[in-house]
Amino acid sequence: QPQLVESGGGLVQSGGSLTLSCAASGSKFSIVAMAWYRQAPGKQRELVATVTAGGSTNYVDSVKGRFTISRDNAKNTVHLQMDSLKPEDTAAYYCYAEVLRSGYTYQYWGQGTQVTVSS
Repeated sequence: QPQLVESGGGLVQSGGSLTLSCAASGSKFSIVAMAWYRQAPGKQRELVATVTAGGSTNYVDSVKGRFTISRDNAKNTVHLQMDSLKPEDTAAYYCYAEVLRSGYTYQYWGQGTQVTVSS
């Protein structure tokens, strides 16, 4: 089954930038859509951005114009370019993939990567 491995989190000052990456490893599957979620302490996990196999993207209002999601279908990777970061973007960020395998759809999550934005 696919495994999602994230990288790129860290500590950055307000107004700075970070790029998160997520690579899906494994075989015999096709990825329908990929996304990034985030969860701040004491809050529910929220959807940040999605990208379909066809390249259609969608963003939560709070990150529109600042974050850009992209994917490389050949490499089964997804990236989240985060610019103009704000302290309220501080959270654990999780990669998500909806996968088609043997005629069924499955959902997979990465282990999470911490993003901390200092004021």
